Amino acid sequence: MNQLFKRLCAAGLNSNQVHVNSLHTGITALAWSKSDLPKRFLLHNKKVYPPQSPEEEPRPAFVCHQKTNIKYSPEKLWYIACLVRGMTVDEAVKQLSFVNKKGAIFVKEAILEAQELAVKEHNVEFRSNLWVAESFSGQGMVIKGIRRHARGRMGEVRYQFSHYFVRLEEGKPPADYYKVNPQTPQQQLNNWLEQMRKRKIINSY
Repeated sequence: MNQLFKRLCAAGLNSNQVHVNSLHTGITALAWSKSDLPKRFLLHNKKVYPPQSPEEEPRPAFVCHQKTNIKYSPEKLWYIACLVRGMTVDEAVKQLSFVNKKGAIFVKEAILEAQELAVKEHNVEFRSNLWVAESFSGQGMVIKGIRRHARGRMGEVRYQFSHYFVRLEEGKPPADYYKVNPQTPQQQLNNWLEQMRKRKIINSY
């Protein structure tokens, strides 16, 4: 606070014009650098694929979008992100409109922004012909503070921020998002037995 007061005085303001008590020093006033924001997820939009032959199945268009530094817990946002996986864009927006959670507003905004990007920048013809192929949350900035307790003791409080990532894909969603390649119970048992037999004991030959 003293350094900020000195800077304002050095800028040509008198001490009478500077009201230190009116300066906001809350969490929202703290700025983070752009280098801390995630960058790898948006690089998928710039990826260039080789041309396809007529025999190959057409590659569907997709768009990746993210919403960073949301003042919401990533653990709570994860449940909302899981809700819209495998849904069409219209169905996801409709369902999120009835979710009475603060995080649902951020997820809905991110999906609508990704839909707009798909039409304007990725040559998607019909904005309703999209479905949510990926939807997940990540840990953002964590600001640590102090909470006062009784008898002069102090505790730690954490103000969590989170990132939300979504990938929209052109076409119709699968019938069951979590079972793209369904297996019979016998196939699942055989795969589990094979994994168990491939285990290796540490420090053994």
